[in-house]
Amino acid sequence: MTVLSIQQGSNCVVGRFRAMASPCEILLEAQDIALCQQLTELAAAEAERIEQKYSRYRPDSVLSLLNWNAGHWQAIDAETAALLQFANSCFTLSSGLFDISSGILRRVWQFDGSANIASQQQIDAVLPFVGWHNIKLDDNRLFLPAGMELDLGGIAKEYAVDKVLQLLQQQFAAQQAPSLVVNFGGDMACNRPRDDGSLWRIGIENPTLADQAISAVGLSSGALATSGDSRRFILKDGVRYSHILNPKTGWPISNAPRSVTVAAPNCLLAGMLATTALLQGADAEAFLQAQGLKYWLVK
Repeated sequence: MTVLSIQQGSNCVVGRFRAMASPCEILLEAQDIALCQQLTELAAAEAERIEQKYSRYRPDSVLSLLNWNAGHWQAIDAETAALLQFANSCFTLSSGLFDISSGILRRVWQFDGSANIASQQQIDAVLPFVGWHNIKLDDNRLFLPAGMELDLGGIAKEYAVDKVLQLLQQQFAAQQAPSLVVNFGGDMACNRPRDDGSLWRIGIENPTLADQAISAVGLSSGALATSGDSRRFILKDGVRYSHILNPKTGWPISNAPRSVTVAAPNCLLAGMLATTALLQGADAEAFLQAQGLKYWLVK
């Protein structure tokens, strides 16, 4: 994967590349172009590794092979097993609303700029193939019932942010790592405050006016992740249909905030909570309050 640019600003150096259909960047406080180049190349390679392994768009990915061989017990490696165990926790915490088997609903819902609304008959045809509770998982094996599919699109990017930050910090085992931020399309994590003790200032995107921030929050360590419908939705007859689908009904969520941003110790947790909050619809804020973490809603 090619690093697109390394730019030196007034108070940090930024390395940029693309991965997982998102603009990605590494912000390094140390004014060291060569170091930023090295870290950005490492970040890009790790992001590419994870994308190749878990992308549903790559026919040779681990995920695609698992889906292709549904109906049989399959061996899985430790990394995949850990991700699927996390998905199991997401399913339990959300009372079945965060379900990585629900990606099959994209067969009847396409958020491609058209105004096509799925019919109840189309939804009813695929709903029997949605349901994490039907999947069997142990430490190194998976049984995915025939006709079902897994889709890690709801957690893979956030997982990549955490893995990249961990990888970059490992390059400084004998000394303290410089202050840095990993940002993949607005999902991000940082390792520590800036050298002067100040926070990294992070903008929260306006879901109505994309690429514009409505507010900025300070981040000293940990992660931020945002879930919303600013870029993928269907608008028909004055009704806006979110791309976030309820796996129990097969229909887009309703009465939910336009976007939810959550701060958490890691990006995987932040992203899961942000998406799960949206899946609660009108109860999104009550769900977030119960988690005891900082959050920002845009309605």
